[in-house]
Amino acid sequence: MIIDLRSDTVTKPTAEMKEAMFSAPVGDDVFGEDPTVNALEEKAAKLFGMEAAIFCPSGTMTNQIAIRLHTRIQTEVICHKYSHIYLYEGGGIMSNSLASVNLLEGNLGKITAAQIEAAINPDDIHAPETTLVSLENTMNKGGGSIYRLDEIKPIRKMCDEHGLKLHLDGARLFNALVESGESPADWGAQFDTISICLSKGLGCPVGSLLLGSRADIKRARRVRKGFGGGMRQVGFLAAAGIYALDNHVKRLKEDHERARALGKMLGNLSFVSEVFPVATNIVIARLEGMSPEEFMKKLDEQQIKSVKFGPDLVRFVTHLNFGDEELGEFGKRISMI
Repeated sequence: MIIDLRSDTVTKPTAEMKEAMFSAPVGDDVFGEDPTVNALEEKAAKLFGMEAAIFCPSGTMTNQIAIRLHTRIQTEVICHKYSHIYLYEGGGIMSNSLASVNLLEGNLGKITAAQIEAAINPDDIHAPETTLVSLENTMNKGGGSIYRLDEIKPIRKMCDEHGLKLHLDGARLFNALVESGESPADWGAQFDTISICLSKGLGCPVGSLLLGSRADIKRARRVRKGFGGGMRQVGFLAAAGIYALDNHVKRLKEDHERARALGKMLGNLSFVSEVFPVATNIVIARLEGMSPEEFMKKLDEQQIKSVKFGPDLVRFVTHLNFGDEELGEFGKRISMI
């Protein structure tokens, strides 16, 4: 048995999800004629209390479309220095939107209204104009850390006062919501745009959604076309998204519980000096006296897959294909390292 904990993107569709996909009615989505895509977009927008949504191939695309909507040449995005939009999207902020980036420090990947306000550029021709703030929930590089609504509302208020747009990279937002108990609609009320991923914890094979106003999503369709993201009979994939929203959200708590158990196992290893606080389904271990490469080689010998996450860090991510049997087997194998 291979235990793959590299990411929650490695999940395979369940039999029930496949059945929903195979039976989906489809049409040409670029013409707006795929009924299953339309149903998914309407369902997600309604869930978050937002006006509209657009289905895209990836979370990188939905994030990059949002950045294009809220910036223009010689403007700037404020985000945490470990943000996915900056570290893991191929330089897209620059190459897609010709925008600059203002990177902030923050505990476990999170930033505050006060930090953001202090970073807003003055009205000075020497500096790019600040137009957008982007947050990430859960925060990947922060070990799956969670923003709470009481942290977001001051940021929203400050953005309104300064005329800034607010975007959420919510690739794992449902992980945060099932843990906090907060509602999608309450989160939808705080942001101009939200990106949600269907192919991580929710277990779909492909796809992300960008949520926003009708006007922004209308513009987003043009940007998606320019990015090469127009898809045709894609309702087969959208059906997986509908199934996931109906059936795979509440079970995310199981992933969190197994992640905490996994974190305790790692914390017992002599060469693990720290395990980041496990808030959701991401576990990051800091090593001492052993390099990530050495540790991962030992893991590979035990048929356990992980990823290097820094000069002394290794990341593990639990998901719907990692159950109690796999957790028990992980414990046995890790004890032999």
